[in-house]
Amino acid sequence: MKNKKIICLMWLLALAPVAMVVLAWPHLPQQVPFNWNLNGQVTKYVSPTALWGLAAFSPALAILHQFLPRFDPKRKNYEKFQRTYEVMAILVMLLMAVVMAITLSEGLWPGRINVGKAICLAIGVLFLLLGNLMGKVKSNWFMGIRTPWSLSDPDVWNKTQRLGGWVFFLSGGLLIPLTLLAPPTVTFGVFFVILFGGIALTYYKSWKWFQEKQGA
Repeated sequence: MKNKKIICLMWLLALAPVAMVVLAWPHLPQQVPFNWNLNGQVTKYVSPTALWGLAAFSPALAILHQFLPRFDPKRKNYEKFQRTYEVMAILVMLLMAVVMAITLSEGLWPGRINVGKAICLAIGVLFLLLGNLMGKVKSNWFMGIRTPWSLSDPDVWNKTQRLGGWVFFLSGGLLIPLTLLAPPTVTFGVFFVILFGGIALTYYKSWKWFQEKQGA
């Protein structure tokens, strides 16, 4: 990352979960909800100190996003999709902040939010946005759908990312209305079938495109 404004924004979002825990700490009960089932029912309570671990996850991800490209053998390619990389980093930080906000809300005001639906909606929006961006990601070792065949050929890489982007976009597009209209078990079932089926198809097509190019 080179854009100082983007780096500052990323770190503000990365530190937001830490700030949330600091502000909420004096008001948290002795046990806070930490896991929920498909119906939004709490399945695990933990000590509030566990929230520090969740909060620390965001700064750790920010460090990875900022410095990981330096260790990529294909680091020069990042210049070709720098803005896309930055937007993806911001989206991940936003999702982590949302997850922390939901977790703290349930600790302070139990039952106010349907956690399952809130998380699914957030993931659905994230997948829609990532799906629109994936086609712009250039060959690298850390981001995108990295198959042996896409990493071996730039044309296969581009086709693989575009197809993967459609898979993510359609998965997110389905997850949002399913979350609002369908039972949780149906929502998760359809979502995972579409997502993993689409990823399997993407891997197959990546191999197929590579084989066709080798035979050309």
